[in-house]
Amino acid sequence: MIYNFDKIISRRGTDSVKWNQQDYADLIPLWVADMDFPASQPVIEALTERVQHGVYGYARVPDAFYDAVSGWSERKHGFQLQREWILPVLGVVPALSAIVAALTESGDKVLIQEPVYHCFFSSIERNGCEVVSNDLLYQDGQYKIDFDDFETKASDPKVKLFILCSPHNPAGRVWTKTELERLGEICLKHDVLVISDEIHCDLVFEGYQHIPFGTINPLFLTNTITCIAPSKTFNLAGLQAATVIVPDPLLNKKVQHAFLVNEIASISPFAITGLIAAYQQGEDWLKQVLVYIHDNYSYLKNFIAEHLPTLKVVPLEGTYLVWVDCSAFKLSSRKLGQMLLQDVHLQVNVGAMYGKGSDCFIRLNIACSRSILDEGLVRLKNVLLNLPEE
Repeated sequence: MIYNFDKIISRRGTDSVKWNQQDYADLIPLWVADMDFPASQPVIEALTERVQHGVYGYARVPDAFYDAVSGWSERKHGFQLQREWILPVLGVVPALSAIVAALTESGDKVLIQEPVYHCFFSSIERNGCEVVSNDLLYQDGQYKIDFDDFETKASDPKVKLFILCSPHNPAGRVWTKTELERLGEICLKHDVLVISDEIHCDLVFEGYQHIPFGTINPLFLTNTITCIAPSKTFNLAGLQAATVIVPDPLLNKKVQHAFLVNEIASISPFAITGLIAAYQQGEDWLKQVLVYIHDNYSYLKNFIAEHLPTLKVVPLEGTYLVWVDCSAFKLSSRKLGQMLLQDVHLQVNVGAMYGKGSDCFIRLNIACSRSILDEGLVRLKNVLLNLPEE
């Protein structure tokens, strides 16, 4: 079927985090990472049938769940999974926290690459570990990896884990095989376990390819824990379903135990139903939504080039989250975010929340109808072009 992503489905009054956190009736929220699009028709029909059954007791995870996850992984990414590797969990963020807790001791260090998804920081620090960053290099408007610095950081015996964001949020990079190989080789050399957050793996645009970290080298496979979910891909975040892939048997037992201890291994019947339907029947919807989101990206780039040419849009290779360099306006991201929200009721993610080197950036979620995106960009323009002179 043909999906109409221009149609606006009102989310106001639905207890949406994205739309109902602020008390502005005319709010334009281009921030938290969920889409404003309805789920695919097969998902809606499957959930409707499950609701109509009328009994919503505890659910076991059926064979169809594992088949759907492994089938999608192999079809889309060439990553062949064995059933015993697949661990259902409520979400990637609680999984990350539980994994860090299980595989580190207080005072250990965990390596990340700033600027990066803000929940990495809390997952590390709340478990008594220290954040160590291999800061990404921002050069010529794009992000690259400083491999010399990465090896220096990884060689510290206190560094036990490396959390990889692939594709990267918020930089929008889809890492190449060469880049991933170098990271993996360094981690093997220094006995650093890789936790690969690949939640955005299906949201990659033409000309780029997501490569699951565990597929590159058999040694990488056993040294990697991979986190995936249908939540970003199919806009199912509220269902709370994810899977963690742990091929190494000893690590698998430790992670399973951690999920049980933290009580995050039991997922709802609706999460199971939605995941199966999405992975088995959602590919056509995904193809269409990727085209629409990329067209939104082109629209945003053209709008900014015409009306706000001093802004720099970082190239978007994957995700639906656009990283915009606002340094020309000499404002901190928190100040700009506050002005946008209070003055024109536009909500964005401020760069400061993603770590070092990002306080002049904002992150814009473009997984919305074109008319909503256009209104948000007009409000951004109105604030930036009417800043008081110093």
